[in-house]
Amino acid sequence: QVQLVESGGGLVQVGGSLTLSCVASGIIFELATMAWYRQAVGKQRELVAAISGGGTNYGDSVKGRFTISRDNAINTVYLQMNSLKPEDTAVYYCNVLTVNGPYWGQGTQVTVSS
Repeated sequence: QVQLVESGGGLVQVGGSLTLSCVASGIIFELATMAWYRQAVGKQRELVAAISGGGTNYGDSVKGRFTISRDNAINTVYLQMNSLKPEDTAVYYCNVLTVNGPYWGQGTQVTVSS
């Protein structure tokens, strides 16, 4: 079955950096479009970044600060987050869309303190 396991969240000060990781299993990883979403308290889940064979795309609020990348040899997608702001505080979820529907990781909390 499809499994996505995130790690790397935590507490960081404004302007700091964090890198999230997501290890995927049960899919043909190198063919998959992988994405990171986030959901803050009281807000809808939103796309942060996505990566496929065709390239990457980012949500407007993170362009220039976040970078998504992948290592197909170890089935892992990363989200490098720089210049973090309090409004980046959220639970971050790894996502993959398959023919059977979307799959989500358990989420990892990122808290940016001011």
